[in-house]
Amino acid sequence: MLRATLKSLLARKLRLILSGLAVVLGVMFVSGAFVLTDTLGRSFDAVFADAYAGTDVGVSGKPKVSGDNGQAPALVPAAALNTVRGVPGVASVTGQVGADGARLIGANGKALTSFGPPQLGENWTGEDKLVKLREGRGPNADNEIAVNAATAAAAKVKVGDRVGVLTIAAPKREFTLVGIFGYSGDRDSIGGVQEVTFTEPTAQRLMLGQPGVYTNLRVTAASGVSDTELRDRIGTALGDGYVVKTGKQLSADSSADLKQGLSFFNKILLGFAGVALFVGIFLILNTFSIVVAQRTRELALLRAVGASRRQVINSVLVEAVVVGLLASVIGLGAGIGVGALLAYLFGKLGGGLALAGIGVPPAAVISAFAVGLLVTLVAAVLPALRAARIPPVAALQDVATPDRPLTKITVAGALVGAAGGTLLGLGLAGKAGDNTLWTILGGVLVAFIGVALLTPAISRPVVSVLGRLFSWSVAGKLGRLNSGRNPRRTAITAAALMVGIALVTGVSVILDSAKGSITALAKDTIQAQLVISGGRSGPRPASFDPAVLEKAAALPGVRLTDGEYGDMAVVNGQRTWVAASSNVAALTQIFQAKPTAGSIDRLADNEALVSSDTAKSRGLSVGSKLTVQLSRGDARTYTVSGVYGSSQLTNPMVLPPAAVKDFALPQPIQGFIQLTDGTPVSQVQPRVEALLADSPEVSVADRDAFIKQQTNQFDTILTMIQILLALAILIAVLGIVNTLALSVLERTRELGLLRAIGLRRSRTMWMITVEAVVISVFGALLGVVVGSGLGAAVVRALRDDGIDRLILPWGQMGLFLGLAAIIGVVAAVLPAIRAARINVLGAIAHE
Repeated sequence: MLRATLKSLLARKLRLILSGLAVVLGVMFVSGAFVLTDTLGRSFDAVFADAYAGTDVGVSGKPKVSGDNGQAPALVPAAALNTVRGVPGVASVTGQVGADGARLIGANGKALTSFGPPQLGENWTGEDKLVKLREGRGPNADNEIAVNAATAAAAKVKVGDRVGVLTIAAPKREFTLVGIFGYSGDRDSIGGVQEVTFTEPTAQRLMLGQPGVYTNLRVTAASGVSDTELRDRIGTALGDGYVVKTGKQLSADSSADLKQGLSFFNKILLGFAGVALFVGIFLILNTFSIVVAQRTRELALLRAVGASRRQVINSVLVEAVVVGLLASVIGLGAGIGVGALLAYLFGKLGGGLALAGIGVPPAAVISAFAVGLLVTLVAAVLPALRAARIPPVAALQDVATPDRPLTKITVAGALVGAAGGTLLGLGLAGKAGDNTLWTILGGVLVAFIGVALLTPAISRPVVSVLGRLFSWSVAGKLGRLNSGRNPRRTAITAAALMVGIALVTGVSVILDSAKGSITALAKDTIQAQLVISGGRSGPRPASFDPAVLEKAAALPGVRLTDGEYGDMAVVNGQRTWVAASSNVAALTQIFQAKPTAGSIDRLADNEALVSSDTAKSRGLSVGSKLTVQLSRGDARTYTVSGVYGSSQLTNPMVLPPAAVKDFALPQPIQGFIQLTDGTPVSQVQPRVEALLADSPEVSVADRDAFIKQQTNQFDTILTMIQILLALAILIAVLGIVNTLALSVLERTRELGLLRAIGLRRSRTMWMITVEAVVISVFGALLGVVVGSGLGAAVVRALRDDGIDRLILPWGQMGLFLGLAAIIGVVAAVLPAIRAARINVLGAIAHE
């Protein structure tokens, strides 16, 4: 029986290839994700090992606001440096200033951007084992800087140039570039980090906002003193106010933080791989179903000569195992290549990260074979059971097993669909507790399965209607009839395309609805004709000099200006985003906030305002006390003096302008300018642009342009999702090709008879094309309907969160249907050519 199975498999190589393609693509995605994250993880390990190579012990302050603030480093006073210097076993101690937020202005007048690695402003501490000067010298005067080679190349500057630098605590300043440095191993940067170094006093003033402080201390141990021993001594000397770790600990912790981000990225890739494999199940299920139908007579003969039902089942499953194993091997190889390519691109786009070498972790290998085999076997189970039901008497028949009634599968689909809808409803209603996300995902998965089971019942009437568009010829009528003759096969093929298009459509509905809701709210709320803002290319938002708003307020035609600041703080023991405004009156005049308690049009230095949602969730009211710890300074107590109505555009808490000095970024990140009635925007905007000449990161735009800039992020997210889901749609296209190719083989005799009675080759190709287009459009139509329903359900659940407008992307849905028709034509090319080339006499004699 095993030999017969293997010979049957080898005799149908095309079927083997088509069956395995879906698994290959899905396994490629899974293994590629693990290869990518493993390679990048080891690369970051190497980067931080180099960065802390000269550090035996590191000392830093405890942050005022715990967690990943990403903005304000904790500070170490000079007194702590002197204390560490006196600890027995310390050979040397160096105070280091290093904070993200030093942006060099390039030769083109634009500030350098970063898509991940920080832009560090540091003090020059001289050459060492890691840092090597390549040109010039280190900065000695307050108007001098040195930069690493990667920064110099990106900015296209050279030693001797006058260059501008934007920093955290000051607007643009001009410096003379006196040195360019690199790193051991002839590297231009460490992990793509841009570095600008100043003299120590200048770095402290521009990056930390005060003299005599450091971000960390780098300590080297005396001969014979271990790192851990010295760490313990320094920790005892300094007390609990500092974080003291060995260089190895610092390297491991820094790498672990980045790996945590990589693990999230890995989960995203695996999620899309899961979608691809889910779609692949439909392809494999359909392939094996067609194969079993084609082998009806062969399997019946095996039963007639003594093969048991179990042996027949094992025959189909062995074929599935072979397909799964081969596809897993090929998918693993392809995944290694894709992972290596993505790692290379990540390194280049991330600023020149040096890769540590492509690695294949055990998880990639194990997941490749586990997923490949499991998916193939799951998809082959139903066809195997169907094969076991073939009676020996079928060997005497010339037809495949007739189609069975659709009653059972329709009832099952209704029940499964209802279960999926219930899970989805519980998740969207927030009644699943801590398992909300998994409940929603499970609901979507079960709902898709339910729709797939219901598809055969609706395929015949819908396909019949769609097919009438092409029924103006005999070949078109035959294609329409062929697409509806086997509802199960048509349904499975269309369901594969349905999943991908449903997900894209659902996400489009959600994002377009969110975009439309926010746009409408912003237009109704923001009463400012001009807005100053900048894009965010790194962890720190773009900012500008507060003096710009003071000068703008003096321009003719300007009624009101407001600068918005923001920071993460600890308020009464809870991490909270807080804001400050340079003009408290803007809350009512620009953002149209309405007071629900107290007064919100003025704010003393010891008072704060809170939104109604924040007041409700924290039990606050007018007169409540708030203990607020900002990124800098000591904790302060504020009294709630007013409560304002919440909206999507209002901050949860507003502090007085005096609090800004303790913010991590003591510069406004947005500015709003309200004009007097009758003043044209075109009259004021150029003058404000002139005021922003020293802030190339930001620009001024009218309100509508600003709103469009802010909502463009939804389009970016949608594009990324469409790219990632393209793999699932590609697998669905392969499914259509596979179904048609196997159907052509199954209908060889039928095609030969059609050709014999006068159907020309071109008409034969048109018949196959019509069949493909009808199935493809049916799948897309199903996907659009299901995706719109799922998207509408999510939007309905988010109504209380401000997403109160349901917007259906009609243009995009029409595009999907048009692309589906094109997909059908493309998918039909090879099967149609094969059908047209059938030898008429040989086909008539085919059994």
